[in-house]
Amino acid sequence: MRLALELLAEGDRLILPLHYNQEVQGLIYHNIDEALAKRIHDQGTPLGKRQFRFFTFSRLLGEYRIDIDRDIIEFSGPVRLHIGSVHEELLESLAFHLLREPVVRLGGALCQVRSVEVEPLPKISRPILVRAISPITVYSTLKAGDGRKKTYYYTPFEAEWEEHLLANLQRKAEALGWGKKRLAALEGARIQPFKVKKEDLRVLRYRETVIKGWTGLFTLDLPQPFFLLAYDSGLGSKNSQGFGMVEIVDASGSVGEACNLQGMM
Repeated sequence: MRLALELLAEGDRLILPLHYNQEVQGLIYHNIDEALAKRIHDQGTPLGKRQFRFFTFSRLLGEYRIDIDRDIIEFSGPVRLHIGSVHEELLESLAFHLLREPVVRLGGALCQVRSVEVEPLPKISRPILVRAISPITVYSTLKAGDGRKKTYYYTPFEAEWEEHLLANLQRKAEALGWGKKRLAALEGARIQPFKVKKEDLRVLRYRETVIKGWTGLFTLDLPQPFFLLAYDSGLGSKNSQGFGMVEIVDASGSVGEACNLQGMM
């Protein structure tokens, strides 16, 4: 399930840090039921040592300008935000809160909630072309020669990119309790770059962590349940921090909205 929100800041100007994922994540957590927010944030859905929170969100989509010297981004006019989750209770709680209290704080700004829409279920085919509307990140934690841990971020041009994406999808399905027969359907699935350039690399900060991810166009050849899992909860890692959301590209090669490209360092 996915929601599309339209927000308008007071004075039609929304000023945020250039790396604003934490501000958007905070908007979501602060506008759902408190007990639900605490459970998702603190516990998630465990699988071994991992925790999956099973929601994701897009970049803010709208007219903007970037002030590199001040490390800010300024939006003018309304902005749209897409939020997806396999947990319908999260999105239902969010929609209820936003409709009941249609003024929310995003960063330091008050924003009017102009609309809350439930996105229709997409028509799915195999393969299908998608665009990343928040960067897809894939990484491994390695041990350097001196014993220190090091994070290595893969690119879509490495074989490990697809391997890690598919393994991540399988772990998410396992965390949700899918059975062996359903899990076996992932065999032969593919996730490949279709039109991805070096310029599609996005380097963002979440709190004090630098995260590398990729936008661009990708082909997904996934069984329907796995596609919907990726569509609702995100591809790759760090989904609840605003990574891995995709939208379907139609047959003409266009999409509903242009992807915001801010966040480069």
